Amino acid sequence: MKKFICILLLCLTAQAFALEVAGVKLADNVHFGNRDLQLNGAGVRRRFFLDLYIAALYLPEKITSGAAVLADSGEKRVALHLLIGISADHLFSALNNAIAANHTPAELSALEIPLKEFAAIFHAIDEIKKGDVVTLDYLPGSGTRVSVNGVAKGTVGGASFNSALLKVWLGDKPAQADLKQKLLGGQ
Repeated sequence: MKKFICILLLCLTAQAFALEVAGVKLADNVHFGNRDLQLNGAGVRRRFFLDLYIAALYLPEKITSGAAVLADSGEKRVALHLLIGISADHLFSALNNAIAANHTPAELSALEIPLKEFAAIFHAIDEIKKGDVVTLDYLPGSGTRVSVNGVAKGTVGGASFNSALLKVWLGDKPAQADLKQKLLGGQ
């Protein structure tokens, strides 16, 4: 009986701790919209030898396929925990370049207005400091809300924009292949 209780306590304790990536503890669950989302996966975005941010993907249930995440019409959150200070324009530019890499010119043309709205939000933010958290929350019917440290900065409407944005990390040409794998629950 003691052995059973010890194992049970060990399991419960292990589940209480959040995942830690590069020294940053990530919440196992977040409440967004009308539901709780669970951490699907997380990893470090690197460029050359520089760790830029930790990306964490939150979904209503675990999904291991990028195509399935993109097709899902429910709430989603991508949280970017900045490991360096960066201008918001620079972060937007990197995201915009990754969006362009995952879309044809015709698809990009259809995204012209939402991309301008997205750019305007980032232009208004100015600087993002080391330790800041940028969240990209998708709520069906509302769109993708951009927040910094929990303060909403603006929303871009449309499910197609959110899908385009998620392709930065989960598309056929992700910003970083091993980060895509980690966001989808891989090691």
